[in-house]
Amino acid sequence: MDFDNEPDRPLRDDIRLLGRLLGDTVRDQEGSPSFDVVERVRQSAMAFHRDANVGARRELERILDGLSREQTMIVARAFSYFSHLANLAEDLHNSRRKRQADINGEPPSDGSLARALDRIEATRMPLESLAGFFREGVVVPVLTAHPTEVQRKSVRDLEMQIEQLLQARERTRLTPQEQAANDESIRGAVLALWQTRMLRLEKLDVLDEVANGLSFFEQTFLPEVPLLYGALEDELHRRYPDASLGDLPSFLRIGSWIGGDRDGNPFVTADVLERTLRMQSSRVFEYYLEQLHVLGAELSMTTLVTAVSAELNALADRSPDKSPHRRDEPYRRALTGLYARVAATARALDMHEPLRHAIGAAPPYTRVAEFAADLEIIRRSLEAHDSALLARGRLRRLRRAVDVFGFHLAAVDLRQNSDVHQRVVSELFGAARPDVDYSSLEEAGRVCVLAAELATPRLLSSPYVDYSAETRGELAILQTAARMHQRYGAACIPNYVISKCDGASDVLEVVLLLREAGLYRPTDAHLSCNVIPLFETIADLRNAADTMDALLAIPAYARMLASRGKAQEVMLGYSDSNKDGGYLTSRWELFKAQVELVATFRKHGVRMRLFHGRGGSVGRGGGPTYEAILAQPGATVQGQIRVTEQGEVIGAKYSNAEVGRRNLEVLAAATLEATLLGGAGRAPQSRYLEALEKLSARAYEAYRQLVYETPGFENYFWESTVISEIAELNIGSRPASRNQSRSIETLRAIPWVFSWAQCRLMLPGWYGFGSAVDAWLQEHGDEGLALLQEMHREWPFFASVLSNMEMVLSKADIAIASRYADLVTDPELRRTIFSRIRMELESTQSALLRIMGTDELLAGNPQLARSIKYRFPYLDPLNHIQVERCALSRRRQGRAQPSRHPPDHQRHRGGPAQHRLTLRDWTWNRTWP
Repeated sequence: MDFDNEPDRPLRDDIRLLGRLLGDTVRDQEGSPSFDVVERVRQSAMAFHRDANVGARRELERILDGLSREQTMIVARAFSYFSHLANLAEDLHNSRRKRQADINGEPPSDGSLARALDRIEATRMPLESLAGFFREGVVVPVLTAHPTEVQRKSVRDLEMQIEQLLQARERTRLTPQEQAANDESIRGAVLALWQTRMLRLEKLDVLDEVANGLSFFEQTFLPEVPLLYGALEDELHRRYPDASLGDLPSFLRIGSWIGGDRDGNPFVTADVLERTLRMQSSRVFEYYLEQLHVLGAELSMTTLVTAVSAELNALADRSPDKSPHRRDEPYRRALTGLYARVAATARALDMHEPLRHAIGAAPPYTRVAEFAADLEIIRRSLEAHDSALLARGRLRRLRRAVDVFGFHLAAVDLRQNSDVHQRVVSELFGAARPDVDYSSLEEAGRVCVLAAELATPRLLSSPYVDYSAETRGELAILQTAARMHQRYGAACIPNYVISKCDGASDVLEVVLLLREAGLYRPTDAHLSCNVIPLFETIADLRNAADTMDALLAIPAYARMLASRGKAQEVMLGYSDSNKDGGYLTSRWELFKAQVELVATFRKHGVRMRLFHGRGGSVGRGGGPTYEAILAQPGATVQGQIRVTEQGEVIGAKYSNAEVGRRNLEVLAAATLEATLLGGAGRAPQSRYLEALEKLSARAYEAYRQLVYETPGFENYFWESTVISEIAELNIGSRPASRNQSRSIETLRAIPWVFSWAQCRLMLPGWYGFGSAVDAWLQEHGDEGLALLQEMHREWPFFASVLSNMEMVLSKADIAIASRYADLVTDPELRRTIFSRIRMELESTQSALLRIMGTDELLAGNPQLARSIKYRFPYLDPLNHIQVERCALSRRRQGRAQPSRHPPDHQRHRGGPAQHRLTLRDWTWNRTWP
C-alpha cells in the first residue's frame, strides 16, 4: 500500500509486517509454487485497480480460471486472512491515533464525553440539568444473536492475540531479546491462524451463541464499563469541584437478546432461557470472586499503623477467616468473608463452584444490594482513615460493576411475534371461555375482551388442559421468567418485545400472558416488565402513533404504566422497514414515526423511550452511531435510548477492550448531547419535509416496482446472489427465512442485505434514490437541485442519509455484480433486471454527487476512501472465485465436481464454504470517531 500521509506510516508498517508474515506462512506451509500463485493474483489485482487496465483484469481472470481446486482454496484463504489482518491493523491504528491525541493534549473529539461536556458548559446550563440526565438516563446497547457474524471465536481470539502483540511493540521499549520473542510470537499466531478452520463445521445452537456473547463481557464490558464511569466521574469533579456529585447513577448498562429472542427461532425454549441466565450469572460471579481475591491481596493494611471503622471491624469479625496471622488485617478478613458469601451465593443460585474455594462457610447473599452494602462499608472506612486513594482503584471499579451487572450480568429481553401471541391467547380463551371466539374478533372487540379479562386475577390457563406444543412452550417461557425474577431479581428480564405489532390488542395479549405467570398482578395493576411494541414495516411505522394513541387511551393500561414509572418503550425496526420499502423511505418513515410518537406521548403525559433496532450495514439501519443519534428528530431521545448491536457489529465494536470502551463512550456522549443540547435534528424547515416526502414517495415506488412487482424478480434474486449458500452457512441458530418459501416477504432482512453485499451491489442501501431525484429535478429544475443541496448542508438528518448512501455506493462494483448476474439461467430475465439495476445505480450516484457538490465519492472522507481503494484488490479475486469456483452454477446444474481435499476437520484447511466472502470484509464503516 502507498501511504502518503505521515501519521499513517505506522499503519503501513503494520500491514506490511502482517502481509509479509502471512506470505512467509503460506510459503512454508503450502510451498513456494502456491506462494507464487498467490503473489501473481495479488499483483494482477493491484495492477488493475491502480491503472484501471482491462488487460490486467483479463490476466487476473485468466490466472484464477486456471487454478486447481487446491490452489483455489489456498488463494481464497490467503486473501481472506489478509483482509482480516488489514482490518486488525486499521483497528489498532485508530486506537493509536486516539491515544496519541490524548498524549499530545489535543482537544477532545466529537463523540467523546469530554467534548459533550465542553459544549454543555459553553451554554451555561445549570448543573441540575446535567445531574438530572445522569439520574434519569438510560443508555443501553443490546447484543443480539442475529446471524451475521461469520467469524469463529477461535479466529477472533487469535487476531486479538496478534493485535496485543503489535501493541506491545510500540507501547513499551523492548530489549533485543524481548523484540525477538515478540516477533516469534506474532509469527506463531499467524501460523496458528493459517492452520485454524475459518468456518464452523456445525450450526451453532443458542447456548453456543450465549457463550460467544459472554466472551465480550469478559474482554470488554466487565473491565471497561467501570473504567468509563470512573473517568466520567473524575471529569465531572474536575469541572465542578464545588459540587457534591458523589457516585453517578448507573445510567449505562448492557442488554441482550441472546437466549430470549424467540421470534422465528424455535430453539429458544424455557430451558434455554434458564440456562442462559445461569451462564450469565456464573460469569459475573467468576469476575467478582477474582476481583475480591486480588483486592484482598492489595488491601493489606494493619491496625498497627492505621485505624478502621467500627462497621468494618464488625464486617471482619463476621468473616470465617479466623487465622491468627491476619487478626491485625481487618480489610483482608472482611474481603475473605465477602468472598465466602459470594461463593455461597454462586453455589445457591447457579450451582456454580468457584475454582478457588472459600476459606470457610458463610451465608449467601439474598440480594445484590447486600453485597453492594458490604463493599460500601469498606469504602467508607478507607475514606474515613486517610486511605481514599485506595478506595479509588479496584474497589471503586468493583463497586461500579456490582451496581451495573448485579447477579445477572445483562438484562435479557424476551421477544416473540404477535401472531404467536394471538394463537396462544385464542387457544386459552377457547379452553377456558368457549363463549369467546377470540380469533374472529376485530381489533376493537379484542381490546374490549382483553381489558375485561385483565381486570380479574382469575387465570385462563389450567394444568389439566392439553394445550398445543406452541401454547405450552409460550407459557413455559413466562413461568421460567417469573422464576428467574425470584432468583436474580426483576432486572434480569425487564422487557418483553412484540414483533409485528400493529394494534393495541397485541400489547394487551402479552400482558394477559404475563398475568398467567404472575408477572402482572391485576389487584394493583403491577407489571413486572416493560411490554414493548416493535413497529418494523412501512405500514406499521405509518400507523405507530395511532396504535400507541389507542393503547395509551385504555384506562386499564394507563394504570399498568404507573407501575413502570409512567414510561413506555417503543421499538423501531430498521432492517425490515428497509426490505419493505427501500432505504430512503425506511429512513424517512422512521423519522416521521418518531415525530408523531413524541406528540402522542406528550398528549397522554407518558414518557417515551425509543429502542432502535439497527443492524450493522446501511441497508439494515447501520452507520456511525454518533451522527445517527444526533440526527434524530427533536425531543425523541429524552435522556433514554436503547440500540441493538447485531452480529458482526458486536465483534467489530467490542472485541478490543479499548475500542469497545470508546464505542460505549460515543453512545453515551451522543445521548447526552441529543438530550441536553437538542442534538442537530430539531425543527427542519417545512419545505425540507415536503421535499423529502415527495422524494420518498417516488423512491418507494421505484423500489417496490423492482422488488415486489417485477415478474421473475424472486428467481433473479435467488440465482444472482449467494442467498442459498448463506442459508447453509453455520452462522447462527435462527433460520434464514420465516418459512420454507422463496418469497421475499418471508425472507429475513439479514440474509437479504448480506446477499446483495456479497455480489457487490449493496442494493438495499441505495435503490430508488436516483429515480426519486430524477423525477424531482424534472419537476423543479435548478431550483429543486438548489433546495436539495441546501438540505444537505443545513439538515443533519438528510446529510446523514446521504453520507451513509455515499459509503454504500463506494463499495458497489457493477462489473463484479455483472458476473453474479450471469448466474441467472434465464437470459431475458437477467438482461431486463440487471439493466434496470445498472441504470438506477448510475442515476443514484450521479444524483448523490450533484447534491453533495463533489466529483467523486468519499471526497470528504479520504481515510475511508483509501481503506476501500486498497481493500478492493484483495476482495475482487474472492468474488471471482465465489462465482466461478464455488460451484454455484455447477451445483445448480447438478455438475458439482468432487473435492480432491480430505475433509476439512482432518486437514485444517478451507473447504468450499471458504469461497464466500466473510461479512467482516464489509465492515469498513467504523462507528467510532
